[in-house]
Amino acid sequence: MTPIGTPDGRGGPQEIPRPDGWRLGELPPWASVADRSLTLDHLVSVFDGRESHGIRGRPRGDERLAGVLVALYDDPIGGGPHVLLTRRSPQLDSHTHEVSFPGGRHDPTDPNLWATALREAAEEVALDPVDVRLLGRLDPLVTVGSRSLIHPYVAVLDGPPNLVPNPDEVEAVLHVPLSELLLDEVYREEEWSRYGEPWIITFFELVGDTVWGATAAMLRQLLAVALGVDDHRNYRADS
Repeated sequence: MTPIGTPDGRGGPQEIPRPDGWRLGELPPWASVADRSLTLDHLVSVFDGRESHGIRGRPRGDERLAGVLVALYDDPIGGGPHVLLTRRSPQLDSHTHEVSFPGGRHDPTDPNLWATALREAAEEVALDPVDVRLLGRLDPLVTVGSRSLIHPYVAVLDGPPNLVPNPDEVEAVLHVPLSELLLDEVYREEEWSRYGEPWIITFFELVGDTVWGATAAMLRQLLAVALGVDDHRNYRADS
């Protein structure tokens, strides 16, 4: 099922498996925050040394481990802090055109999941690990469809990276301002029913792309922590 219509060309080619009976959810956690301006210095101070506060979702113990890179940087031309995202290649077997963070499955040769995130980022978009400085972590989360336990690592880059997408894995590199993600018209929640329980699914409607599921949930926590508000949603990731 394709995304619902959005104004100003927002939304993309991602296929959303929206079930019958879904309904709109709540406003974003930062809805009552008047000043949503963020600086890279503030983000560094907030996330430097941050540890995870527990797993989001319901792990069964058989999930495959994955590490992703939440890379932040200042763009002096585009204005303010940005986050690096990718749109998955249509040549892949699953989740084609979906927006995600650089990263992927843990390989037995990786010494840890931080190394996994760096290796995958280098393979996907040629990001040099030397240019990446680890700050801290968001909370690991469980996805349902792929049965993965994703560990998100927040890092900072010195400036806008010069990247080359690997066409076998990445259709496009997205440089997204955090200020855009915080716009009221960009954020949306939907409540789905799965296995008799309500599931809160997060969406960010960019121009030409829809960010949803696990990636959107990680972005939501990133922004909520940065703004000092409670991300209290009944979290489920579907990806």
